[in-house]
Amino acid sequence: MTERLTRLTGLAPSAKLPAFSRDVLKPGILHLGPGAFFRAHFAPYTDAALAFAGGDWGIEVASLRTSDVADHLNEQNGLYTMLVRDTGGTEAHVIGPILKAHVAPRDPAGLLARLEDPAIRIVSLTVTEKAYGFDAATGGLDLKHADIAADLASPHTPRGVIGYLVEGLARRRAKDIAPFTPLSCDNLPSNGAVLKRLVLDFAGRVDPGLRQWIEDNVPFPSTMVDRITPASTDATYRDAEQLTGRTDLAAIETEPFAQWVIEDRFANGRPQWEKAGALMVEDVSAYEKMKLRMLNGAHSLLAYLGYIAGYEFIRDVMDDVGLAALAHRHMNAAAATLDPVPGIDLDAYADELMARFANKAIAHRTYQIAMDGTQKLPQRLLEPAAEALASGDHAETYAIAVAAWMRYALGVDRKRQSYELRDPRAAEIATLLADVPRNGGAVSAALFTLPGLFPDVLTGNLAWTDDVANKLDILIQDGKLPLF
Repeated sequence: MTERLTRLTGLAPSAKLPAFSRDVLKPGILHLGPGAFFRAHFAPYTDAALAFAGGDWGIEVASLRTSDVADHLNEQNGLYTMLVRDTGGTEAHVIGPILKAHVAPRDPAGLLARLEDPAIRIVSLTVTEKAYGFDAATGGLDLKHADIAADLASPHTPRGVIGYLVEGLARRRAKDIAPFTPLSCDNLPSNGAVLKRLVLDFAGRVDPGLRQWIEDNVPFPSTMVDRITPASTDATYRDAEQLTGRTDLAAIETEPFAQWVIEDRFANGRPQWEKAGALMVEDVSAYEKMKLRMLNGAHSLLAYLGYIAGYEFIRDVMDDVGLAALAHRHMNAAAATLDPVPGIDLDAYADELMARFANKAIAHRTYQIAMDGTQKLPQRLLEPAAEALASGDHAETYAIAVAAWMRYALGVDRKRQSYELRDPRAAEIATLLADVPRNGGAVSAALFTLPGLFPDVLTGNLAWTDDVANKLDILIQDGKLPLF
């Protein structure tokens, strides 16, 4: 094994290095959830902003669960390689803003101390939808969520993201320290508003005075983030080592495209992300709805149908002419539910998405995209389906996508091999389906009763639910994947 990536000197000439001095950086951002997407999106945008505009905005990261990524980053002085893959080749960018990594379960007091530190002015998050602990039916806290329940019982020793944010803000209020800005970068509609609602709900249950202070003083800007980032593989680490000349166990890979839209409301400053290409706007909702419905909705459609068909990667699904055409048809249907998006040509955006999905250099697994379906379906597919039906559209591509998810929810592939759903409601789904005949009508009727998932406007539309049942029956019974 070669030397680890611990310094910027002596790297292979092919590696692109940070274009700023790391010596001037100070901790200003604390990021919760240093997974692959953070390393492919948030950190590179900050790296580029420092290169173009200067500043001292260093990042500390904290993992609320596992230690692997944090340990690798600390072993490498915060450095790691981002591989940008395209059909023309692969570039290696060494990313430089990270100063230190924390592991919350090892040292929860240490993380609380960082949240309390006035030097930390932004606390950003990529923790996935399920970590927030919200009740999809009410929009408020899910009091049965393990982290929420534990943190409400012991708010001064939190373990979950909402608990940590509230306790950190509480400590700042008690010491008259200016608040940090919580910045959600998770793939949730109105993610800032969702985070604010949950934080206020939690704080109100702990200390009504704290709730009011947060409401009066803490902004919760929403963001829209977009960059396809597959899980790292042995090939990722092998190529990172070849292109940098160093072993890098924190390396990630991604596509050339990146987009970040941010509501420009911060309590105490921010990096000049606009210099790196981010859009700073008053309201992010039009952009996020476009991305969730056109990109993420089509991605889910392809993931479920592709996994059922035996395709490992999205790029393989796109080689299926019928499925690729269906994805484009779904994007057009999703675009019809949108208001105009400033500066965006939706037809051109759809064409761009098709090219990104087909990128042969990106190995994005259908199984990875298929996970957490009950968390993703409402904003990606169910809400626009309801709007399409209300406008008189038949919402056929949405029926196909929902049928594909229901077929996937059976947990058995076409070769009768079982697989794990990797969904927070997997146990509920299994219970609902335990004694149900394996036909489209019975399976769809059972899954339509999953509490809080399907809106009444969909389950009450008999023509649409029949369409779902018929398409699901084909997916269950037919020996080959149909082309709708």
